[in-house]
Amino acid sequence: MQTDNINKPGHYQGAHGLEAIDVVRNFAGNLTAEQGFYWGNAIKYMLRFQKKNGVEDLKKAKKNLEWLIENMEDENAKPYTDNTYPMLGTRPLQARE
Repeated sequence: MQTDNINKPGHYQGAHGLEAIDVVRNFAGNLTAEQGFYWGNAIKYMLRFQKKNGVEDLKKAKKNLEWLIENMEDENAKPYTDNTYPMLGTRPLQARE
């Protein structure tokens, strides 16, 4: 059986076929774009570490969690509004149905 590394990479699938993207979409909540980026990356790295880069992925997850905590503790943090990438905007991430 051939692997599809674009649509269904094996390192993002759990034992029962659940994919990392499904977890992220289900639990994203009401985060700003920047917070969602850090949170989603942390989840991604934690879910794949056993199948891809081991401890390196855990360190990447830890770094993204540190950035997320910094952002959430900063009362003056502003939503990401760089107009270079207007698709990011300031809307919270929404889970897809």
